Amino acid sequence: MTDVKKFDRDVEIAWCPGCGDFSILNALKTALSELDLEPHQVTVVSGIGQAAKMPQYIRTNGFNGLHGRALPPALAIKTVNKDMNVIVNSGDGDSYGEGGNHLLHNIRRNVNIAHFVHDNQIYGLTKGQASPTTDENHKTAIQPEGVIVQKFNPIAFAIANGAGFVARSFSGDIKHLTETMKAAIQYNGYAIVDILQPCVSFNKINTFKWYKDRVYALDHTYDPSNKSEALIKADEWGDDIPIGIIYKRQEQPSFTDLIPQLNDAPLIDRKRHPIDAEKFMNDFK
Repeated sequence: MTDVKKFDRDVEIAWCPGCGDFSILNALKTALSELDLEPHQVTVVSGIGQAAKMPQYIRTNGFNGLHGRALPPALAIKTVNKDMNVIVNSGDGDSYGEGGNHLLHNIRRNVNIAHFVHDNQIYGLTKGQASPTTDENHKTAIQPEGVIVQKFNPIAFAIANGAGFVARSFSGDIKHLTETMKAAIQYNGYAIVDILQPCVSFNKINTFKWYKDRVYALDHTYDPSNKSEALIKADEWGDDIPIGIIYKRQEQPSFTDLIPQLNDAPLIDRKRHPIDAEKFMNDFK
């Protein structure tokens, strides 16, 4: 097991005291440690938002890009270095709003990355706008009459569109979250974990207590390979909210597995000389 302190960074963390992101950061460090990964073997990728500050707070390789655009560079990093453990950490707005199109096509490509969505059902960075997962009729500073459109269901969306690993966890249960992260990272293919993460500053409805009164862990009697049952669980929201691996199919070839040119050594390890490019450059003369 890797010393978990290897993933610490001596930087000031700008999240609000009590933010659910702290638990997610600690769970991620623990998961990487227990998987015996070293910091240089991991790249954490993000877009924009409070959750997207993650690469700054953990000692691994990191990439912080544009709003909603975490998945394209994650795909690129995995393509040039198939041995790298690529993990996307981003919020519900970044992943399900601005990045919705990338989410769909990343599922379709089955890129071998773990996608951890910090879902606090609000835009925390912009101080409380409704996000795609904000409940209907939820009143915010920007929607004082309440949200008038139906919420996005990321679990049902991911299962219906062919994701191989779909899970939900809760930042108030670090042990459960850590184990779920480990399973997602180890899955060969696209793995999404929707993490219920209370925003203590701008979401006064979906609090830690609100979730603790409702979440329950799926037990050993639940079969995550049953897609029909998984879709039923995906729609379960209200007085009871299931957490755990909602759907998991048998692993299939990932995006990089399907590209024969990547079957040998990772692209970054291959030797190339500038003179090799001359034959292509001649086409433009």
